[in-house]
Amino acid sequence: MTESLKQACDAVLSRVVADQPRLPGVVAMVTDRAGTLYSGAAGERILGSGVPMTTDTVFAMYSATKAIAATAVLQLAEAGQLDLDAPAKAYVPELGQLEVLEGFDADGKPVLRAPKRDITTRMLLLHTAGFANDVFNETYLRLRQSLGLPSTGTARKASLMMPLLFDPGERWEYGSGVDWAGQVVEAIAGKRLGEVMQERIFAPLGMTSTAFTLTPSMRERLARVHQRGADASLEPLMNFGPTANPEVDMGGSGLYGTVEDYIRFIRMWLNHGMGDHGRVLKPETVAMAVQNGLGDKKIKALPGVIPSLSNNAEFFPGLSKSWALSFMLNDEPAPTGRPAGTLAWAGLANCYFWIDPTTQVGGFWATQIFPFVDATAIGGYLDFETVVYEVVSR
Repeated sequence: MTESLKQACDAVLSRVVADQPRLPGVVAMVTDRAGTLYSGAAGERILGSGVPMTTDTVFAMYSATKAIAATAVLQLAEAGQLDLDAPAKAYVPELGQLEVLEGFDADGKPVLRAPKRDITTRMLLLHTAGFANDVFNETYLRLRQSLGLPSTGTARKASLMMPLLFDPGERWEYGSGVDWAGQVVEAIAGKRLGEVMQERIFAPLGMTSTAFTLTPSMRERLARVHQRGADASLEPLMNFGPTANPEVDMGGSGLYGTVEDYIRFIRMWLNHGMGDHGRVLKPETVAMAVQNGLGDKKIKALPGVIPSLSNNAEFFPGLSKSWALSFMLNDEPAPTGRPAGTLAWAGLANCYFWIDPTTQVGGFWATQIFPFVDATAIGGYLDFETVVYEVVSR
């Protein structure tokens, strides 16, 4: 299987950096419970630089950060230090100060009111707390602009102080809840989120090149984000890069890391919480966390309201999809071969991953391109996942 998997995956990686429109470079890996089944890289870290993409290249993970931050939350819950269903303002008082948007007045100023119920940490992980994301919600973008608050990409505490779009618990809306969940972790642990992750997740998993702030070694291996132009050309954004000293460790989007590291995290979930170098979560915590947490509610497509950052985004249009703590769940089998109940999500610069507890395989595909859901990037990823299932199901 290993040789046929290598040939099939290598072919996908080679194609996406050679065809037009191309990717600048890509790293992809597959694991089962025992170890890495495939590891490959193609193209360049920076298009035109001559520096090859390698499997130890460092990527901006963006929202692939969320699952790791959620793991830190789950650790506190299983230790009895955090009640997922208690008002989260008991841990982070600022959450009790946030109001709900009723609309905008004649002068364009937001009209706000008190929420009908408290936000819980479970809601923060499920994206049902009332927050949104201005990359995917036009009203939220208008609200942020009207209040003059910085974007979450600045990693400033002020960026989190946004009103809610709806009362907590009423529906699913992809947003900044996991950033706030990271603040809950910090309040309970008395440490920065990055320190907590290093001690409780990265060390037992052997993740040596993942952090909110780049080490010198990580900076040397960093791939740059590229902007896709209207003519499908790619421009490396050399003046766009990591915040040197982020004010907040953003649990929803702030990590940099390697695919090698992330595949260890995926393997831990396949192994019911056991990492390569120690236990991260109890099996019963993993079993709870991978269940649909939305009841009858479903997740929805994400419209790209900032075209330079994202196209319209939806995985497997037409298939029912739910949300766990904190992953997307497909309720039905997907065309790639992914069975129902598989965990998955992504990062804004076109990183994608899946964790399949049924087949017991998972994978990560990483490139660095804006906007999100780039046709070549997502197409290559889906082809990659498809050939993985074709080989492992033989």
